[in-house]
Amino acid sequence: MEIEEAIAKAKKNDQKAFNFLLDNFWDYVYGFQLKRIENENDAEDITIQTFSKAFDKIEKYDEKYSFKTWLITISKNIHIDLLRKEKSSINSKITNHDDDTVYQVIDESPSPEDKLIKEQNLATLLRDIKKLKPHYQEVINLRYFQELSYTEISKELGEPMNNVKVKLLRAKKLLAEIIKR
Repeated sequence: MEIEEAIAKAKKNDQKAFNFLLDNFWDYVYGFQLKRIENENDAEDITIQTFSKAFDKIEKYDEKYSFKTWLITISKNIHIDLLRKEKSSINSKITNHDDDTVYQVIDESPSPEDKLIKEQNLATLLRDIKKLKPHYQEVINLRYFQELSYTEISKELGEPMNNVKVKLLRAKKLLAEIIKR
């Protein structure tokens, strides 16, 4: 299958075309992010987000541009958005009064109310996860609750790693749709 053909099929929601594109461009996008941020986990997360966003918006892809370039642009934008979120979430402020430096540090330990809300949110999330098909439930459980790596999940399920990545992408997308409802 050629890239152009795969893109055309992906625009028609062909799963094999998505797998083909993921197989062909995963290393390129992952390598690009790994050079930028020098952290394997973050690079992998951004790469997953890149493909998820690209596949969600595949119908907007313009063939006059290189598919690789389009993916890298999406990847860069996701990374920039993450950096902006990190900058805006800095909680400590430094003020200067008469040569005395005062640090205002926010107590980040959860209050009893926060703990209760977290437990309720977890219960709601688990209920929503149970609405997914069993193979999607399993891959989410392995990745986020048992915290297995993609390699470990691949061995556990007896499936190629790229299938695990795509399955996880689709599971997260379906779960997001369930949560929005």
